[in-house]
Amino acid sequence: MSDSNTQQPLRIGLTGGIASGKSTVAEQFSKLGVPIIDTDIIAREVVAIGSPGIEEVRKRFGDSVIDESGNLDRAAMRKLIFLDDAARSDLEAILHPRIGAEVRRQAETVGGPYQIIAVPLLVSSQLLQFVDRVLVVDCEEDTQLQRLLKRDAGTIDEAQRILAAQSSRAERLAIADEVVTNDSDLQHLQDQVTALHAAYLHLATP
Repeated sequence: MSDSNTQQPLRIGLTGGIASGKSTVAEQFSKLGVPIIDTDIIAREVVAIGSPGIEEVRKRFGDSVIDESGNLDRAAMRKLIFLDDAARSDLEAILHPRIGAEVRRQAETVGGPYQIIAVPLLVSSQLLQFVDRVLVVDCEEDTQLQRLLKRDAGTIDEAQRILAAQSSRAERLAIADEVVTNDSDLQHLQDQVTALHAAYLHLATP
């Protein structure tokens, strides 16, 4: 922080598997006035039209992953990286340093007693060392699968490949300091977030 006497906000890394409900949990914290740093949003910004990031993606992967408007064709890129581990690693090498730098910049400026830093792939991210605590949104894998199919209207095989490409449920739970269970209704989720909000405010108090 710019002032050595200023209390650094508590940094909570929010993670969970795809279709587990991370965005819904982040929204509930936001309604309570908690600053949210969302790496999904940052990931889009670092490959915006005309950015150094999109140009590096074009150089590595070619025009087949760029749409007619000059934006990243996310569907084409997603298909490519799920079939090719080397391609995924190359994309991560382009994106992750830029995302990490922007997360750190925002963390220094958004303030708050504590901050939520949403990182879908926190298990394998260098940002795991940046956050103070880890909050995992958890649900049964069958529930994830059904939500993913409903949301993206893909095939079961495609959905299973997406789940398999991520860290496992056990790996996520292994790094958790707190867990939100998202297997019921919105009220149940809100109650858990409200309780965590009070706990995090207590932890953040000098």
